[in-house]
Formats: sequence, C-alpha cells, structure tokens
Amino acid sequence: MTGYLILLGLAALCLLFLFWRGVRGATLTLSAAALLFGGAGYALSGSPSLEGKPVAERPALPSPLSLKGAREAFYGRFTWLDQWAILSEGYAARGQTADAAGIYRSALREHPQSGALWSLYGNALADHAGTLSPAADFAYDRGIALAPEHPGPRFFKALALLRSGDAEAALPLLDALAEEAPAGADWRPLVEGARSLARASVEPQAATGS
Repeated sequence: MTGYLILLGLAALCLLFLFWRGVRGATLTLSAAALLFGGAGYALSGSPSLEGKPVAERPALPSPLSLKGAREAFYGRFTWLDQWAILSEGYAARGQTADAAGIYRSALREHPQSGALWSLYGNALADHAGTLSPAADFAYDRGIALAPEHPGPRFFKALALLRSGDAEAALPLLDALAEEAPAGADWRPLVEGARSLARASVEPQAATGS
C-alpha cells in the first residue's frame, strides 16, 4: 500500500510542477495520460516487497482511459457529438466499457457517415478489449476512410497502437500528422507528445537490433 501512496504522490507532484511551469490544456492532458500508463503498469504488476519473478503477459492498454481532453482538442466542445460522448464517457468512468461502446454503436445508427463517431467508437472498443482489437481497428479505419483529411481518426488510431505497445506502427501516422499540423492547432501538442513517446520506445529497439 505504501508503494501505491508514494506513486500517487509522485504523480501529483509531477502534474503540479508542470502546471507551475505553465503547461496547460492538451499538453497537460497528455502528460497525465503518460503518468496513468506508468501507474497502471505498476498497479497491475508492481509488488516491490515480493521476490522478483516473471508475470503473465497483460494487455498494454489501460481500460478505461479518459480521452475527453483529446476528443475536445480534435472535435471541439459543445458540439452535437457531446450528447453521445459524455454519456459514453460516464459509463467508461464506472468501468462499464461494453455499455460505453454501445452508446457509440447506437449513435452510428443515426450518423453512419461520421468519421468522428467511428474514431470515438474505436476508442471505446479498444478500452473495452484492453488492446487494439480487430473491431477497434476496423472502426478507426472506417473513420479514416470517411474523414481522410481530418486528423482525429488518424491520431486516435495511432494512440491506440501506441497504448497497445506497437509504437513502431504508430510513429508513421504521428510523423505525418505532425508535418501537417497548423502551428496554433489545439491538437498539435497532443500529436507532438505522442510522437515523442513513440520515438522514445522505437529508438532503443532500433539500437538494440543494430
């Protein structure tokens, strides 16, 4: 228990430090997400008082993970999407990930051509499965096909790849988004932060393989 309290304290201190240094909005959201990734891994497999031993492989994707800040950065606030997204996020926050995905499935019956809805459905499916499942992958690809010029569906697929441990596949998508992102876009810091995480994961692997 002490280890978890220390972990929570360190995470809070990191966020306070970033806030004090002027980090706000999407960048702070991504920083919180990164801390959540590490904390989830510790919560799943961390046992500092026990003798070290191999552990069974677990899904790399924390489930559920709130992506509200990223959703707002890419798709805006107070839009027609909110009536579905807020309801779905409420279910996800209570751990009812199947119901969270079901909300978007219902929404898509009314708006089957919405690339944004398909990408958010992909997020919900990935959270429910604990990884980038075939169903989530299909939803992301459908969103990309319907809105090929919009950064949202491509970003959320790249993020799901990254969160599932496939940084190598995520990096090309993030590189392309970073190149086309306008300087003042709300979502640009999210792309740059995710790309930094992907590169940090891929580069050590490349060095080991060379």
